[in-house]
Amino acid sequence: MKRIILASASPRRKELLEQLIGPDFDVCVSSYGEDTGKGLGPAELVMHHSREKAHDVARSLYQGIIISADTVIVCRDEVLGKPEDEEHAKQMLQKISGQRITAITGITVMDAGSRKELSAHELTNVWIRELPEELIDAYVSTGEPAGKAGSFAVQGIGAILVKRIEGDFFNIVGLPLFRLSVMLEAFDVHIPQA
Repeated sequence: MKRIILASASPRRKELLEQLIGPDFDVCVSSYGEDTGKGLGPAELVMHHSREKAHDVARSLYQGIIISADTVIVCRDEVLGKPEDEEHAKQMLQKISGQRITAITGITVMDAGSRKELSAHELTNVWIRELPEELIDAYVSTGEPAGKAGSFAVQGIGAILVKRIEGDFFNIVGLPLFRLSVMLEAFDVHIPQA
């Protein structure tokens, strides 16, 4: 198999990629600093960020298939990224309480040698239960919302906040595995390996 490089510091993305292709890949964290998006819509924004991360990592490589991603949560047309602190996490959780939100992940696959690249995005709708203040406080005190888009982790304790999901579950975690597997085929990387 071609050398695979994950351009992400996210332990969740690393676990998901390992689930898909096994442990034989490298992690090369991008130094790209995400900007505000210059007026881009949420889907365009996450694809822009994923492309910039891939380009940043590709600058130091001569070969390999780079995978990069960026995820946001959208609630009533507002993009929710990662919380700055516990108070910000509580505010986000109050916003998503009782709402249907959308997880949007932009993903880029790039061949470092040829510079061929593909970018796409995946959307997953999530219905959040009504969140009483005590539940929000207790959940934030676990520390789990830190570093999570929308201030919750569906694969962790945050599962108790979710009533229903429509779409790719793995997209909410941060790496849509079905979409990624289809994109990798365009780079002659087939899963599972024969």
